[in-house]
Amino acid sequence: MRSFQPHLFVILGASGDLTSRKLAPALFHLMERHNELRCCHILGVARSDMSDAAFRDSVRDALHERHPEGSDLSAWCDDHVFYQSLGGGGNGYDGLARRIASIEKECGLPGNRVFYLALPPKTFPGTIEALGQANLHKTAGWARLVIEKPFGHDLTSAHALNDLVHRYFSESQIFRIDHYLGKETVQNLLVFRFGNALFESVWHRGQIERVDIQVHESLGVETRAGYYDQSGALRDMVQNHITQLLSLVAMEAPARFDADSIRQEKIKVLESIVPLRPEDVLLGQYAAGDVDGKPVRAYGEETGVPDGSTTETFVRLRMEIANWRWRGVPFILETGKRMPKKRTRIAIRFQPAPVSLFRPYEDTCNVRPNILEITLQPDEGFNLHFDVKQPRMPLRLTPRRLRFRYDEVFGDLPQAYETLLGDVIQGDQTLFVHADEVINSWRLYTPVLEAGLPVHPYAPGSPGPDSAS
Repeated sequence: MRSFQPHLFVILGASGDLTSRKLAPALFHLMERHNELRCCHILGVARSDMSDAAFRDSVRDALHERHPEGSDLSAWCDDHVFYQSLGGGGNGYDGLARRIASIEKECGLPGNRVFYLALPPKTFPGTIEALGQANLHKTAGWARLVIEKPFGHDLTSAHALNDLVHRYFSESQIFRIDHYLGKETVQNLLVFRFGNALFESVWHRGQIERVDIQVHESLGVETRAGYYDQSGALRDMVQNHITQLLSLVAMEAPARFDADSIRQEKIKVLESIVPLRPEDVLLGQYAAGDVDGKPVRAYGEETGVPDGSTTETFVRLRMEIANWRWRGVPFILETGKRMPKKRTRIAIRFQPAPVSLFRPYEDTCNVRPNILEITLQPDEGFNLHFDVKQPRMPLRLTPRRLRFRYDEVFGDLPQAYETLLGDVIQGDQTLFVHADEVINSWRLYTPVLEAGLPVHPYAPGSPGPDSAS
C-alpha cells in the first residue's frame, strides 16, 4: 500500500483541458483509493482571471463526471483546491510564491511541492526560468518538476532545455512524463521478459527474426492542427512514445528493479542504435478519401493546416541495434493517422523452425514462424501464435493462438496518469525519462528531420504509402 506525504500539487496551465480531463481526476482517484485525500492540495495556476470558487467548480464538475456518486467531492474541493492568476504583469510569479507560502501555512503543509507544466512546449523555458527566479524550487520540503512531452524540438533545443532545467533542479527532481510508460501493459514488459525464463531465453538474435512496433490511429489530426503541423508524426510519436517502447523491448536485464538501473539499460540501447539512413525511413501524409463510406478530408485541407504543408502524418522506419543481443535483427517502427484501426502493438517474430520433415506434405503443411503479439491498446493483452495439426488426414497445419487479456483477469486497469502522478508524489523515477535518453533519442532522429525526405500521399483507411508494403 502506498503512503503519500502531504504536498501542494501546482498545475501551471490549469485552465487547459488537461487539468479537468486527466490531472484532477487522476489525483483524486489516486488519493481516494489509498485513503490519502487529506494529504493532497491542488493549486491551479494560469493567466486567466478566475476565483478559487470558479476553479473549484470546474474541478468538481470534472470529478463528478468520472467518479461514482457517494464521494464527498464538494467538501474536498472546498478545502483542498485553490487557484492563482498570474495576470499580465511581470511580477506574477512573486505573487505565486506568496500564495504558495500562504496555502502551506494555512493547511499545515511541510513545503513539499510538485510543479506540473501543463503548458504548450514553447512556454517551457520561460516558465522554468520564472519558477527559478522566484526561488519556488527552494523549500523546506522537496520540490519536483513534471514536464510533458515533447522535451525539445530537436537536438539543439533539447540540450538547451536540459541546461536550463538543471540550473534550478537536479536530475533527481525532474520528471519528464510520457503517459505511455504509465500503462500497465508497458510496465509489464519488464516482468514478462525478465520474470519468465521461457521468453528471456529466446529473446535474442539467434531466435528472433524481426520486431515490429506499431502505433496506429484511425482518426485524423482533428483539432490539433496548430500543434501537430509544427511537430509531425516523427516528433509527436516516434521520438518519445515508440522509442521508449523500443528501449524496453531491447534492454538488458537491470541489476535491480529501480529507476537508476532501468534507465541506464535503456540509455545503452539508444547509444547502440545504428545511425539512420534516408533509405531506412518512409514518410507519408494522408490524402482525401472515404472511410466507412464517409468522405474525409486530406491533411492539407484540415482546419488550421497551412497551405502546402509537408508535415508527415505517417512514419515507417527500419533500425538496427548494434550489440551482442540484437545485431542483424531489424526493428520496424511505424505510426500513422487515418490507419485502418486504432492499435498499439509490439510483434516479436521468431525465426522459422529449421525442419524439413513436412516436405512430402508441402502443399498442406506451410510452417509459419511463431509470433508473440503484445497489444498495449485497445484490448490490452498477449497473443502467442503457433501451428497445430488439424485432425484427420491428410496431414495439414493450421495457425492458432494462446490468448491473455488483462480485463478478463484483473478488471479495469488504472489510468496511466494515475500511476505516473502517484510515482511523482513518491519520488519514484522508474517510469520517467532521463536526460540522457532524451538527448540520445534526438541525436538519432534530428538528422532525419533535417534531411528533407519526400512525403508520400496515402489513402485514409489504408496501411500507409504504397512503398510501405
